[in-house]
Parts: sequence; C-alpha cells; structure tokens
Amino acid sequence: MKAVTQTHFTFPKQKSLYIGKVRDVYNIDDKYMAMVVTDRISAFDVVLPKGIPYKGQVLNQIAAKFLDATADILPNWKIATPDPMVTVGLKCEGFKVEMIVRGYLAGSAWREYKAGARTLCGVALPEGMVENQKFPSSIVTPTTKADAGHDENISREEIIASGLVGKEDYEQLEKYALQLFERGTKIAAEKGLILVDTKYEFGKHDGKIYLIDEIHTPDSSRYFYAEGYEERLAKGEHQRQLSKEFVREWLMANGFQGKTGQTVPEMTDEIVQSISERYIELYEHITGEKFQKADDCADVEKRIEKNVGSCLSSL
Repeated sequence: MKAVTQTHFTFPKQKSLYIGKVRDVYNIDDKYMAMVVTDRISAFDVVLPKGIPYKGQVLNQIAAKFLDATADILPNWKIATPDPMVTVGLKCEGFKVEMIVRGYLAGSAWREYKAGARTLCGVALPEGMVENQKFPSSIVTPTTKADAGHDENISREEIIASGLVGKEDYEQLEKYALQLFERGTKIAAEKGLILVDTKYEFGKHDGKIYLIDEIHTPDSSRYFYAEGYEERLAKGEHQRQLSKEFVREWLMANGFQGKTGQTVPEMTDEIVQSISERYIELYEHITGEKFQKADDCADVEKRIEKNVGSCLSSL
C-alpha cells in the first residue's frame, strides 16, 4: 500500500481545512471535525520527507480504542470512525496547552536532567535518578500548543498567571490527565507494557471539558516492554521500547535534531518498512489484536471520501 501523505477533500458543509504535522482536520459546518490521520511522520517538530504505510490506520484505530476505553473518565470528541484512517467527532475549542504526563525519567526529560536540570515545567525532580527510572509518582509537565514550530515547556503557575488557561479549568485538566494516565498504565500492564509518558489535549464544547485529538498512540506516548525492564535499568542498558523514540534516535545517530542547517538523513525503503513494522507491532501489543491492514485498494483517497461522506450525511 502506498503511503497517504496529503488529502484535499471537499466534504458537504465543509468550512475549512487545517493541515497539521500528521493530521488533516476538516471543519464541517462549525459543528463537527473529520480528522484524517495521514501516513506523514514528524520528529523534532519536522515532517519527514517520506510517509509510513499503515501508520495513519494504526494511530487512528489505537486512539479510537482508547477514547472508548476512557469515556467514563470524561467525555471525548469522537462520534464515529467511518474509515480506518478517519475519526469524525465534535468540534471543540482546544486549550492552548498540551498536558504531558511522565511516569519515568526518559526522552527529553532525561536529556535535560543529564544536562543538570532539577526542575521541569516547575516540577522539582529528585536527585540521583538514572535514565528510565520510575518517578515516585507521575508528574505533569505541560507545554504550549504551537500552531507551527516547537512547543515550549511551561509551568502550571505560568499557564494560570498568563491566563492561557483559567485556574479552575487547569486544575481539572491536571486531574483528568493523571486519571487517563493511570488508566493507560493499567491497560498497558495487562499487555506486558509500561506506559512511560504521554500527552493529552483537551477542549471545550458547550462549556464542558472534552478529551480531543489522539490518546495513547505511539506518536503521543512512549512504551517500554515490562519484561526485562528492571534488569536493563540495573545494568544501565537501553530499554526495549515501542514508541516513536526509535525514529528520533535514528535521526540523532545520523546528525539530525531539527536544528537550523541540519538535513534529514536519507529515508531508504528499508528504513520506511522497518518503521511501518514497528507501528504495527505496537498496535498488536497494546490492543492484543492482530492488525488488519485496510483494503489495499488502488485509490485510498476515494475510499476515505466515500466513507466519510456517508458518515457526515447521517449526522
């Protein structure tokens, strides 16, 4: 199957189209959103030059499952998944922050810690920690939600003081984020995985807070295999993981971190294939189900247009 890296649909009552790093979001009559999860892949806030076959389907279907599995914690935007690569849901007014929850010292948090930082987004970090060690309790390290470019770390105090999010709403976002992380951790553990860290996005609809966008996918989350975690930690070895971090590590090993003047290394067919296989592997581990590749039809765009159009006509 070829990778779907661009879409240009015109749906009934469509008002606008927002093209994100990975998702193409169609505004339908200012009431609904049709979110097409493309096969684009980004790292260090840069969209890489080649798409990854089945990546969009993997992300969309994992997110749909976790939205359903957490709907008792708070309402979410999802109404239907009419196509393997598309979710249709309520149009919400998004908060201008992303809620990052971390259970372990990994990724960018570890890189900052190793460089000497002992606070992250206003949260104090214990002394003497090692890479991938579990925090005493999960922490929330929010970032700004940038329309383009890099999201920036920010503290809860700065968010509230600047009026980016009101105090009452922010405290509720933190509460929801920690509840969602606890649920995600439990589901991952049942599948032999550790949910290391993740991000959540929230919005408002009719004055009520909703969970929006994706949840617990390999693009928004980092997972370790539980088996062997303690032994690897004790030896200071890299953890076996299922997340987009392996893409970042490949880029860093080839001299790219999204900085000015750096060039994305060549994405060979072998690299693209291996990334696709890793996404499918995560899907099967986190859901406990065999991944069913969507119809290998000649015109995926036509399939999406037909499926979404049928869904929208019934709303």
